[in-house]
Amino acid sequence: MAVWIFVGIFALVALWAAAIFNRLVRNRNLVLEGWSGIDVQLKRRYDLIPNLVETVKGYAGHEKETLAKVIELRNSASRAQTASEKAPIENMLTQTLRQLFALAEAYPDLKANQNFLDLQARLTEIEEQIQFARRYYNGTARDMNILVQSFPSNIIARSFGFTEVDYFEIELATEREAPRVKF
Repeated sequence: MAVWIFVGIFALVALWAAAIFNRLVRNRNLVLEGWSGIDVQLKRRYDLIPNLVETVKGYAGHEKETLAKVIELRNSASRAQTASEKAPIENMLTQTLRQLFALAEAYPDLKANQNFLDLQARLTEIEEQIQFARRYYNGTARDMNILVQSFPSNIIARSFGFTEVDYFEIELATEREAPRVKF
């Protein structure tokens, strides 16, 4: 009888551990899915930036420093792999894109250029999608971190190598706003 009780307790503990392990795996996959969503939107942004830069170059060719910085940051951001690597670069890129749009104020012909206006509208849409993707990713990161940190799931998490994940955070309060240009 005592053996059956021991086997029953062992089976319950094994089922409990398996359930927690499965929740950890599920949350890890949701975090990866969230990161993939951010990556897709950032790729769309990276693909749009060269077109935007070329359009501005035609009107503001002597603003080479700003244009070069946009391309340099785009390339750096596309090479970064993790949220902690990518977030600061993305924040700088957002600031530099704002400077690029500010150039439009100095060039009335650029402000009226339909191609520029279309690119600007597409970039604004992409920025909104990036915001949604970041929000989803951070929600899944939060859920994963709660599981990894809280007892008793932290025992299973530590045993199987599950770790906390980084949030995709904005460093400066001014970067919390999507780039907007008023004409």
